[in-house]
Amino acid sequence: MGFTEIILFPLYVFIFHLIFSARRKRMHDPVLRKYHKHGFWIKVFSSIAFTIFFIYITRGDTTTLYFPEGYHLFKLILKDPVGNLHLLFTPGISYDENLLQNADNMGYFKLESNFLISRLVAVLCFFTFGKYLLINLCFSMIAYSGVWRLYKFFYEHFPHLHKRLAIAIIYLPTVVFWSSGILKDPLCMAMLGWMTYSLYSIFEKKQSIFKNAVIAVAAAYILYIIKVYIIISYLPFYTLYLVLSNIKRVKNKMAKIALGFIIVGFGIIGLFALADKLKEELGFFAVDKIAESVKTQQTNFINMADQAESSFSLGVEYDGSLTSLLKMTPAAVGATFFRPYLWESKKISTLLSSLESLALILLTVYVFLRAGPFKFFSIIFKNSMVFFCFFYSVLFALFVGATTLNFGTLVRYKIPCLPFYIIAILLIWQVVITDKNKKKAEKEAIG
Repeated sequence: MGFTEIILFPLYVFIFHLIFSARRKRMHDPVLRKYHKHGFWIKVFSSIAFTIFFIYITRGDTTTLYFPEGYHLFKLILKDPVGNLHLLFTPGISYDENLLQNADNMGYFKLESNFLISRLVAVLCFFTFGKYLLINLCFSMIAYSGVWRLYKFFYEHFPHLHKRLAIAIIYLPTVVFWSSGILKDPLCMAMLGWMTYSLYSIFEKKQSIFKNAVIAVAAAYILYIIKVYIIISYLPFYTLYLVLSNIKRVKNKMAKIALGFIIVGFGIIGLFALADKLKEELGFFAVDKIAESVKTQQTNFINMADQAESSFSLGVEYDGSLTSLLKMTPAAVGATFFRPYLWESKKISTLLSSLESLALILLTVYVFLRAGPFKFFSIIFKNSMVFFCFFYSVLFALFVGATTLNFGTLVRYKIPCLPFYIIAILLIWQVVITDKNKKKAEKEAIG
């Protein structure tokens, strides 16, 4: 991080401030304006923290792969714009690895998800003079655009819970930090937020359907490229959320039952069609290869265990079958939501997440005890929003927890599901409080 970056940083912050302020002026709700402003400045400072962390404390993909290769691609284009501009549009698998800046990175660009990040870095270099801090700021702002959309989605459903929603989405430390620099995770958070709000605008608000459909498809496609398991986890439960929400609006009981069977039937057909498509297209994460893929990923992490202090075990024997995958589900999901524990945190990079995990354990246990086992799960199945948030986050947590046996990686891989899980727990808590207040009011009225 050089002197030039430090001088330019306030200028770029000012430019983004003008962009986001213009957007904020169109908001009529003072609550939204307040949180939008808070979130912006949090993301500005988190991009600085991210930069300092990866330059002076630890090294990772951002400093050894995405940035240097993206910057090198930028320099190649500057050197010969006519001859090299096509490299921005070349599929990763076809990219000439002799052009890489570092030979140790050979093989990484065969995955389109890796090349996409370096390609974006190269594009941003044209607007930031190739400065690492400034590009981190851009990634942070891209992420925040989607995080804000996610907050708006939940706020428009539950405006009275604005503080709790802000904590779960805008202020959540792990999500804030790991979506503030050159990684895949900021793009994932951005696309997840844009896709969620666009689908909401199409199916619930019924506004700007064509524009939102384009946004939703584009966001889903980028997620498909970067981390396809987000789509696999998300779409089935968002579809069921829409089904459950629409059934509630039908007044006639028989019509409601008939409509339910019809919609669920079409939903099942659609899911089977999706599964068949996944088998053809997804390769590594195809439905019938998930168990095998999990074993491959686990083996890779175990082989590196001697070199990585943050490696861990789920404590479950896994033989690569789908049956044993189901057996390890509790351990995998628990690892994603609640680990690393405090005593497992050996690095600064995982300490923040371990404190957050402890808070999440306490919140979950508290709400579970307040609600009781029957009511806790009853609310999940009766409330369509809780159903969507809970099961999306659990399925996502299974993918991540089963394939990621390194805390340093786990703490950032899990951020797309954390807001949804926390919101599910908070909504259960709210239902419990509301029900108890109603009973109390009824008793007082009778008395």
